[in-house]
Amino acid sequence: MMTMTTTRRRTTTITMTMMMMMMTLMMMITTMATITMLLVIVTIMLLLLLMTMLLLMMRWRRRSRTRTRTRATTTKTTTTMMMMMMMMMMMTMMMTMMMTMMMTTMMMMMMMFDDDDDDDDDDDDDDDDDDDDDDDDDDDDDDDDDMMMMIMMMMMMMIMMMMTDERTMLMLMMITMKTMMLMKITIL
Repeated sequence: MMTMTTTRRRTTTITMTMMMMMMTLMMMITTMATITMLLVIVTIMLLLLLMTMLLLMMRWRRRSRTRTRTRATTTKTTTTMMMMMMMMMMMTMMMTMMMTMMMTTMMMMMMMFDDDDDDDDDDDDDDDDDDDDDDDDDDDDDDDDDMMMMIMMMMMMMIMMMMTDERTMLMLMMITMKTMMLMKITIL
């Protein structure tokens, strides 16, 4: 029974890690990630892999030491190590997601400010008639920006309310991907 639960935990951890990696990649693609954001995500991913490797090494060493002990003790050690590994992974993944979301919001804000500056420059160069048209365009841009900010807030809430259940994770991933697609359409 113990081995069954351990195997199940391991598969759950792997699937969750894969899902989180896919989500971060999707965010990177959809938000037209800058080099800094890409570097941040890559470093976090590398850290995650490093920690996993270290934990696996520790587990292997402990197993080699506890060969002389009873089966129950070895199983207990293995389960404890698996629990620790899962906790570490969850923490790292949550941090990755939060970092990505923060970077995306910052990027969105920067894009918004850049657009406003460009519009102002265009307004100075154009005639009075064209200015009226530009004002209408600005109103549309403001609506789009509000919508984007709302979507970003929704996504932040979803990530905060994330659960460890696989079905919930899949459902959240699908919703997030759909929202990102909507956001991409809005940007375009």
